[in-house]
Amino acid sequence: MLLLIALSAKLEQLLSSHQEEPAVTAGTEERQPLTSIEICAGAGGQAVGLHNAGFRHLALLEIDKFACKTLRTNVRDHPEWAGCEVVEGDVIDVDPFAHQQLAKFALKPGELDLLAGGVPCPPFSVAGRQLGAEDERDLFPRMRQLVNLLRPKAVMIENVKGILEKKFQGYRDEIVAELKGYGYDFCGWELIEACRYGVPQLRPRAILVMIDKKFTVDAKFEWPVGDDSVFTVAEALDQTMSERCQPYGARGQAALEKWRDHAKGRGVAPTLVGGSKKHGGADLGPSRAKAAWAELGIDGMGVANDPDRCDPDRDLFRKNGPMLTVEQAAIIQGFPRHWHFEGGKTARYRQVGNAFPPPVAEAVGRAIAAVLRPEGNQEDLVPAARQEAELSPASADHVGDLQTAVV
Repeated sequence: MLLLIALSAKLEQLLSSHQEEPAVTAGTEERQPLTSIEICAGAGGQAVGLHNAGFRHLALLEIDKFACKTLRTNVRDHPEWAGCEVVEGDVIDVDPFAHQQLAKFALKPGELDLLAGGVPCPPFSVAGRQLGAEDERDLFPRMRQLVNLLRPKAVMIENVKGILEKKFQGYRDEIVAELKGYGYDFCGWELIEACRYGVPQLRPRAILVMIDKKFTVDAKFEWPVGDDSVFTVAEALDQTMSERCQPYGARGQAALEKWRDHAKGRGVAPTLVGGSKKHGGADLGPSRAKAAWAELGIDGMGVANDPDRCDPDRDLFRKNGPMLTVEQAAIIQGFPRHWHFEGGKTARYRQVGNAFPPPVAEAVGRAIAAVLRPEGNQEDLVPAARQEAELSPASADHVGDLQTAVV
């Protein structure tokens, strides 16, 4: 009898923990989502990560028409992205207070929680001429203007690791000095390796974070450190590679086993590159990158067609192994499989190749959120879908088992 009483009490505790949510008082600041605006949003890599960290985007600004289609496809009619505006156009011409899509927010300086963006990397990339401030594509000046206008509580800017080179020290100091003048604490320029955050790719990225001094008086910003565990290309692509090979019977199974044997234990991929609109179609990078992909059993001479348009001899049964599909490239970047890319194959691949890995953005976003809400309940920062997933089918079955035992 005592055992039945104890089991019954445990059952009530489990059920109430999932069914009785604490009451939320309308207008309570702690319960309001953290807001953000992102410039140079691309296909949404940074947006996905920050969304997972608890930020709710008011707007995503992007100039590329295909990337804008991608953003609209994924955020339109999605309840967790409700109210997010995809603003297509040159960020230089977008007035955050007067633009038709942004004016409805009636933002006042200091109200926005986060202004983020991955400004163009060619001015600082070792693959280019590294003209820095002299490059017409440099959008750091516009980002600084927007910070001055909006005075967000936090600023996050991502770029290639080339910006951390000694030759750009003066330029970095200039950016930091200006933002300090607006009342921000300098949290650092940090070089982060995506592979430390569950991304099966190297992809080092330089990230600048600055936070309004009012929030750093009692809370210190701590950079995420990731971990040493490695999510390999073999693990990341196994399911999709199996799906691609399955329709081709024994020939497909043989190709799958050959790829698995080749890729097993090989580690992570080289940095994906998006390429330039001025230079050819999509492939996996220069000769050194192609050689690294070959070590992983992947032919890097091009990008495969989607499975429904597969030319098996071209896309899958190549001498040096299969080509990657756009979806597989997105997995290598850390995108969730449900994130859909718009445009032709080359346009979609470029969106993927130029993206910021969502898991890295999420890690940094959570570190920023911890400063803006040091006493907040961390569950407030978890997307609703993830909260619902906490009571997984397995958990529900466990509750059912307990209920059966009590009966």
